[in-house]
Amino acid sequence: MEKRDKIYEGKAKILYTTDNPDLLIQYFKDDATAGNGKKKGTIDEKGIMNNGITCKIFEYLGQNGIPTHLVKMLSEREMLIKKVEIVKIEVIIRNRAAGSLCRNYGVEEGKTLLCPILEFCYKEDKYNDPLMNAYHIKALGIATEQEIEKISAYTFKINELMQKFFAVLKIELIDFKLEFGRYKGEIILADEISPDTCRLWEVGTGVRLDKDRFRNDLGNIKEGYQEVLKRVTGK
Repeated sequence: MEKRDKIYEGKAKILYTTDNPDLLIQYFKDDATAGNGKKKGTIDEKGIMNNGITCKIFEYLGQNGIPTHLVKMLSEREMLIKKVEIVKIEVIIRNRAAGSLCRNYGVEEGKTLLCPILEFCYKEDKYNDPLMNAYHIKALGIATEQEIEKISAYTFKINELMQKFFAVLKIELIDFKLEFGRYKGEIILADEISPDTCRLWEVGTGVRLDKDRFRNDLGNIKEGYQEVLKRVTGK
């Protein structure tokens, strides 16, 4: 597969075209950001770890009925993916209270919720990714009602699958963010699933194994990612 032109660079990844117009190469960077880019830094080998974790989880989800953009892992930092049109919403599932849920609603951190919370945010850093509901999404032409229903159904199924996946690894899935795209008219899972996009707490100790170590200056940031990689991939 021939890597050609860089067509996009975000906070954590770069996309390149290939000699196949339907496929792209997704490269994972070591850059770390928080607060919609307000806090910046680097985490040594983060790209390598997130690529390995994402590939393993996407393979697992694909085997369990979730269509994803993953074609295959190419190298320690690169994966071959289907070229999708990203739907400009971030989809969040919360199983326990943390982060903005605590700040916005005065909920105690770690509180177990009576049911998972599904949130949509407008994917636009310059507006600080504001919360939106299905009516916003339809009214602004971001996605159709059918697409919203498909995204919501996939998200709840992904939550169930990932909770089981991480429970075996003695990790609790507190919350996570997903992105979806359109590929040949169908909604599929895109972007990544990693400690950058999930809150992952070690069962029994509550030790944070995710980007909150960077956000909140907890130290041992790389070690948290390494522990997730080791448990997810066995390496």
